[in-house]
Amino acid sequence: MVIKEIQLGKNGIGDNFIKTLKDHFNKTRTVKIAVLNSARENKEDVKKYSAQILESLGEFYTAKVIGFKIVVKKWRKKREGL
Repeated sequence: MVIKEIQLGKNGIGDNFIKTLKDHFNKTRTVKIAVLNSARENKEDVKKYSAQILESLGEFYTAKVIGFKIVVKKWRKKREGL
């Protein structure tokens, strides 16, 4: 299983970042997003980014925050309550 890794920098989550993320999901099911120092002040910022990413991607995705990384996974069926 291939896991792609991308970085989230000071530009934050924009249309271009979401487009790049969706392009990665065409090739793999799991993407790790490293939140750089320029994009965050504390771990709460990382949780906010995680929520924004899930809102932009839709119901077929879940995210887990581990340290200053966000692991986003794509599922075949709708995921609720995770």
